[in-house]
Amino acid sequence: MAETISTVEILESIPEVDISDSVREFAGQNGNYYVRQFKRIQSSKSGYCWTFNLGSAAFGPLWATARGLWGLFWVFSLLEMVFLVMLGLGLWGELGSDNFARAERMQANYETMIGRAQEAREKGDEEDVASLERRAENLAKARDKAIAQGEVARAGGTRLLVIAIVGLVLLKIFEGWIANIAYERLYSRWRGDRTVRSGFNWSIGLLGLIIIAFVYTVTLLRFTTAEPSELITEFPVGNTYYLAIASWIDYWFDLASTNFAFLFKGVSLSIRTILDGVETLLVGTPWPVVMAVIVIFAYRSAGIRVAIFTAAALIYIAVLGYWQKSMATVALLGTASFLCVVIGIPLGVWFARSQRAFNVARPILDLMQTLPSFVYLIPIIAFFGTGKPPGILASMIFGLPPIIRLTTLGLKQVPQDVVEAARAFGATNAQILRNIEIPLATPSIMAGVNQTILMCLSMVVIAALIDAKGLGYDVLVALQYAAKGQGILAGVAILFCAIVIDRVIQGKFKDPQKSR
Repeated sequence: MAETISTVEILESIPEVDISDSVREFAGQNGNYYVRQFKRIQSSKSGYCWTFNLGSAAFGPLWATARGLWGLFWVFSLLEMVFLVMLGLGLWGELGSDNFARAERMQANYETMIGRAQEAREKGDEEDVASLERRAENLAKARDKAIAQGEVARAGGTRLLVIAIVGLVLLKIFEGWIANIAYERLYSRWRGDRTVRSGFNWSIGLLGLIIIAFVYTVTLLRFTTAEPSELITEFPVGNTYYLAIASWIDYWFDLASTNFAFLFKGVSLSIRTILDGVETLLVGTPWPVVMAVIVIFAYRSAGIRVAIFTAAALIYIAVLGYWQKSMATVALLGTASFLCVVIGIPLGVWFARSQRAFNVARPILDLMQTLPSFVYLIPIIAFFGTGKPPGILASMIFGLPPIIRLTTLGLKQVPQDVVEAARAFGATNAQILRNIEIPLATPSIMAGVNQTILMCLSMVVIAALIDAKGLGYDVLVALQYAAKGQGILAGVAILFCAIVIDRVIQGKFKDPQKSR
């Protein structure tokens, strides 16, 4: 039988690669030192061993910048700045100065009260004398308390000084230990990517010196002086620019709302027409019919469990008197979601076809998703006023990006060999889109539809601020009057609407392979 050779023996039999020349080329200055240190680090099983870099311990952030370790530069700078501030407070910081200044003011008031009490005593007004002396006594107690607090704060300066010195010493030890380990990691990256900066760069080190000199100086002046300059504590600007820019924005908003009033009215009328039709269907139809249709649709789409939950949620909504408001909310949601789908899917197809168009639209989509909802309510109110159509428009701004992004993503992920095969058989672009790309991208598109619906529903409460009514109005009123029970019940009703819609859509468009 052949002798078995262990993995350890195999690894030990592999000749060790000499990295000396490579390390010298990478390190430049003090190359032999780093050859020894890197070999020690690489021979360690964990990659962490005791090694000490005196240059890093002495100069910390400056060494890190000169060696291209900007991550260590910011860590070292931040930690050193914290301990330097503590050191400055302990050495020359006027700790407790606020307390002593308050004590001086109280002493002045105390002397004033004593003088007034003496005058009242000379006049023979004993009641005023007693009252003034009582006030003086209270001032004396408050003065003594402020002095005691000041003394405690001043005594804390010694403690801060000790903590700062010990902290700096420990930090310098840490800087010296971690430097070679971090530099060896940079060397490993450099071996695979020669674009990684190597060597010792004096000019970059000078840049680090300028940065930390500025940061340290300004920070120490801010925290260790009793009355720091306003140039440090406040940005030197008044209300001139603010008022001028605000007036300019007001002017253009007023001009646009006046000159394009017909366009805004047309958009509102179109949305109102669609909304009235949906509200007639959901609110005007007898509630037993609507409830039965919704439960049956949930059963057909997602199964018996979702149908049971849907029935329980609808019963909850109806029993608590939220039926009409819930249907009005769903009408708002349905209108906003329908418009988002009608607009978003064609835009997603266009952006999947044209990378240039998507690059232009991407920052706009980012703005629509990241801009606080209360901010874009301002132009909505300025152009469209208040009511349900503006609420739908606000919901669309928040809900449109997901359907656009996920439609674009789904179409871009369609295998190109399938598309090329269809084109080779003579299929037109429209046929490829209709019969190949959209069916293959349907899971991604429907995920976008689901996200759009839920995001539009999350705008219900915010849209109520501009008189969109629905369940969001109940939550808004509960917030205004601290009606905890009313707010929770309305919030749970909104939650049930969201869960029902989410489960039904997921059940309708779930992957057939996963359902088996």
